[in-house]
Amino acid sequence: MTALLTPARARGLNALGVLAISGVLAFAFADQLLAGHLPCPLCILQRVGFAGVGVGLALNLRFGPRPGHYAIAMLSAIAGGAISARQMLLHVVPGTGTYGAPLLGLHFYTWGVLLSLLIVVGCAVLLLFERQFAGAGARVPLTGLGLTALLLFGLLTLGNGISTVLECGAGLCADNPSFYQLLGPQR
Repeated sequence: MTALLTPARARGLNALGVLAISGVLAFAFADQLLAGHLPCPLCILQRVGFAGVGVGLALNLRFGPRPGHYAIAMLSAIAGGAISARQMLLHVVPGTGTYGAPLLGLHFYTWGVLLSLLIVVGCAVLLLFERQFAGAGARVPLTGLGLTALLLFGLLTLGNGISTVLECGAGLCADNPSFYQLLGPQR
């Protein structure tokens, strides 16, 4: 059973994971830019959690699979999931309203909890396959899917970071943002 997940296959799965995280970041970023739904401070922190997951998986792509890299992904997912759960609890009381529009009947923060749980379980299952750690720490040349995944993830993370600075400026982010602080209110 452990022979099924070779280092090369593990890198392929990690590349798919980085692409999936990029998809989450891209969807949230598109909702922000195309629909004009600026992320609240908790939403921004959830994006940071997903970016942390992407960093853990990206380390597996660049340096080969290692338990510590999976730990980074799992701890980031736990932190992001806790932030998502906090936001869910803020809106569970009747009459408190919600933040953002639902997607397939669930709000983004509810999806954040579910995806974070899935990431933790997925990484834990991958840790069961020890053969993937053979030759851990050796630099692996990035080509094809792995390189594409890392470039996309890097661009999306950078874009989200820049938009956060534009939205929040040098101070605290607004609880219910309606404009980018550094760009001023739209007239």
